[in-house]
Amino acid sequence: MRTQPKWGLRESLMMRILRYVPKYSSDEPDGGLDSVFRALADPTRRAIVERLARGPASVSDLAAPFEVALPTIVQHLKALEAGRLVSSAKIGRVRTYQLVPDAFATAIDWLHDQRPPAQRQVDRLTALLVESTRNPEGEQQ
Repeated sequence: MRTQPKWGLRESLMMRILRYVPKYSSDEPDGGLDSVFRALADPTRRAIVERLARGPASVSDLAAPFEVALPTIVQHLKALEAGRLVSSAKIGRVRTYQLVPDAFATAIDWLHDQRPPAQRQVDRLTALLVESTRNPEGEQQ
């Protein structure tokens, strides 16, 4: 027999409701654009990525610059793994993390696609400012 949640909603109704809740609404697979930006949303995780850009490092090496408990760093690393930005390998008792090659390709491609419209807006603004600095005779002031 199937049990219903304590709040009394059927599963299908609950899923229709959760579809509109931001945390549950992503239809993209892990490693997509949302998961990359979600993983990079925290400054500690960005600092870890910066460190890993120099090469692989153990969890204790990654935790050294931060004044937080080791389990906190492990949670950050799990978030980066969920975004498929880092991968790990365990050799003996040491777990080493490294950046995944081309992990940022999705985000870089999206940002590149967004640049031309923004660049056109800057070009129009520049032209408007140049035009506004001209006097009635057509000379710049």
